[in-house]
Amino acid sequence: MRELIARGADVIKVIATGAVLTAGTEPGASEYSEVELKAAVDEAALHGRFVATHAHGSEGIKRAIRAGVRTVEHASYLDDEAIALMKQHGTWLVADIYNGDYISEVGTRDGWPEEILRKNRETTQTQRDGFAKAVKAGVNIAFGTDAGIFPHGDNARQLAYAVRYGLTPMQALRSASYDSARALGREQDFGALDVGLSADMVAVAGDPLADIDQMRAVHAVMKAGVVQCQQATFTPCRNASP
Repeated sequence: MRELIARGADVIKVIATGAVLTAGTEPGASEYSEVELKAAVDEAALHGRFVATHAHGSEGIKRAIRAGVRTVEHASYLDDEAIALMKQHGTWLVADIYNGDYISEVGTRDGWPEEILRKNRETTQTQRDGFAKAVKAGVNIAFGTDAGIFPHGDNARQLAYAVRYGLTPMQALRSASYDSARALGREQDFGALDVGLSADMVAVAGDPLADIDQMRAVHAVMKAGVVQCQQATFTPCRNASP
């Protein structure tokens, strides 16, 4: 970890459980003890860093939360006890509840290994149900995509799923902006439109509060005050969705 930080890592990520797309592992199986996870959190804290954790299984999620991780990614088997712990510790949930549909469609079409498709079937709806419970309980929600599983540029597909499973459109937009900045401890740098913050903005043609899928058709992108992409004809910028 010290080597990673010395090389410029801003956040440390640990793998607390098995994975859906990794052959030979099971998403529900823990890979580190709570003591090991806490050692990672404590060491990162000495250098002013947070720890994010890949965790599908309920036991791995709970070990990570008790160890003090900042965020839990995926959380496919998030149960009521884990949700209560997240509320107690202020842990952030970073889920990717669109991905199961992509994996099912593309993986089936392209002949992905049955092991992966089976694990995806077992986790997709369970993950969404846990997300909905977490939203209802008031858990901190930050935007996650796991982009790379699907083509980068389709990231905003996650927003409609977040709304379908409990967030309001405004909450979904906040999860992808200000709340994600808060999860990173960087809200003084970016994530909102305010004096002194980085001027990062996108423009869409319609009202995303009325139709969250408007965020899938980005017509202009500004990064740090500089326009990176602009379509006067309102043809969406290619691969410019958030």
